[in-house]
Amino acid sequence: MNRRAVVAGATGLIGKELVQLLLNDPAYTSITSLVRRRTDIVHPKLMEQVIDFDQLQQVDVQLDGADVFCTLGTTIKKAGSQEAFRKVDYQYPLSLGQLASRQGAKQLLLVSAIGANPSSRAFYTRVKGEVEEALRSLELPALHIFRPSLLLGKREEFRFGERIAASLSGLLSPLFSGALRKYAPVQASSVAKAMIFAAKSNQAGNHIHENEQLVKLEQEK
Repeated sequence: MNRRAVVAGATGLIGKELVQLLLNDPAYTSITSLVRRRTDIVHPKLMEQVIDFDQLQQVDVQLDGADVFCTLGTTIKKAGSQEAFRKVDYQYPLSLGQLASRQGAKQLLLVSAIGANPSSRAFYTRVKGEVEEALRSLELPALHIFRPSLLLGKREEFRFGERIAASLSGLLSPLFSGALRKYAPVQASSVAKAMIFAAKSNQAGNHIHENEQLVKLEQEK
């Protein structure tokens, strides 16, 4: 009880689900949401802190003893360039991790992506792998990395692949079995629930949660 959470990326698909779950979880008495602009969420446990992520290292945010959740992420199309994408998906999470390590956060929980690998030929999965590798080098008390496949849920912006996956998920679900199960689309809410479950497990060290585990958790609901 009396856990404290800090969430970066609270306006994204997983982040919105995560904040609502944390607000409804009696184990968490304080949630700080790091945002670029204020939302319309009002709750006695929630404090929204408007920040410039480019200046995260200089931001006055208290991470000591907190469960730090990072759901930051974008697409190259939305970011506008590979450089801009890398800033959001590599620089910002790493900067948050460095701050968490320096201030004595209890743990960091990061949303990455299926296939993340610093040696990948694909730019997207290579950047995801690189940030995972960089965060592991910080030797945080606990680091949980989640690698979902295509996410299902209601986004503010249109993402073609996810929209198609959502519309066909019911019809194609029998195909995602056996070796293909790890590629099955997963609900954003399931990822958020898995993140909170992992945080409350109080497991030290580095942990990777693959998409197949997230899908299994979803099917067991």
